[in-house]
Amino acid sequence: MSNKPIIGITMGDPASIGPEIAIKALLDENIYAICRPLLVGDAAVFNQIIEKLGLKAQINVVSEVQAAQFKFGEPDVLDLQNVNLAQLTFGEISAMAGNASFEAVKKVIDLALAGEIDATVTGPINKKSINEAGHHFAGHTEIYAHYTGTRKYAMLLVEENMKVIHVSTHVSLRQACDLVKQERILEVVDLLHLGMQQLGETNLKIGIAGLNPHAGDSGLFGTEDDAEILPAVQEALRRGYDVEGPVPADTMFAKAATGYYGGVVAMYHDQGHIPFKLSGFKWNAQKKQMDSVKGVNITMGLPIIRTSVDHGTAFEIAGKGVASPDAMVLAIESAVQLARNKVPQPAPVSE
Repeated sequence: MSNKPIIGITMGDPASIGPEIAIKALLDENIYAICRPLLVGDAAVFNQIIEKLGLKAQINVVSEVQAAQFKFGEPDVLDLQNVNLAQLTFGEISAMAGNASFEAVKKVIDLALAGEIDATVTGPINKKSINEAGHHFAGHTEIYAHYTGTRKYAMLLVEENMKVIHVSTHVSLRQACDLVKQERILEVVDLLHLGMQQLGETNLKIGIAGLNPHAGDSGLFGTEDDAEILPAVQEALRRGYDVEGPVPADTMFAKAATGYYGGVVAMYHDQGHIPFKLSGFKWNAQKKQMDSVKGVNITMGLPIIRTSVDHGTAFEIAGKGVASPDAMVLAIESAVQLARNKVPQPAPVSE
């Protein structure tokens, strides 16, 4: 048992599907076969969802990692006692819920930095709720970067053949174009290559997307592809990476879906997220709900391991018992794999 990594799993927003998918994931006995999972959040919230949905689980409340038993059917919860159930409404944005989800994230970061857990997995949060609570971050990635003192990081999305890293994420589209710079592209190529290795990918060929339609078409539709992306590709080749680009994004992602590339570089948030979610998210038009939501979000460049579900809070179905734990299971499995293949990262940059 002691050889299995300890994985800290946050509850996400307590008004969301986060607590539900976390508990459901730990009802998969295979999770306990590969790791020692520890839920981090408010124990009362987890008890409420277990009772409401009639799930076959009985939580073991602990106040420190060392007290966890890691017994299937009795998930351990490191109780932060920060939710008033009388004020909690499923699907509702609130500062209380935002603060509770933020404190769970901060706690697993602290535990990982202290070496008490081997990796962290995060449930979905609501950015508005977190900001209403006074925590002014654009998302998980920025929270982790801030509290680990990390300057060079990137979002890597993983779902079967699709491994997509981003040059920029939570910025306006206008700003994203300005962030397409040779130095940053080379940074994310380094991070993608490392991530592919840690995930056990054998195909290390990397596709690098163009920014503009047809990758600029020799300057007809913009100059960034020739001025910034092409020099980055040439330098990556010089450094020994197997890269190709700039490739028009519509062509690159069609090839990536077949496994032609081991991983690809997207220039901005939606360029990478849309094809990725088309691959992993399956909508049932008759039931008007998702049949499957697959995809893992990994923050590369951190001194600790962080994976996450790559879907939102799904407030519209919170508390209804229909949320799929698929993405959470995959996020835990990815965290375990990364923990086993962990490569030492640079020390955090002091503020």
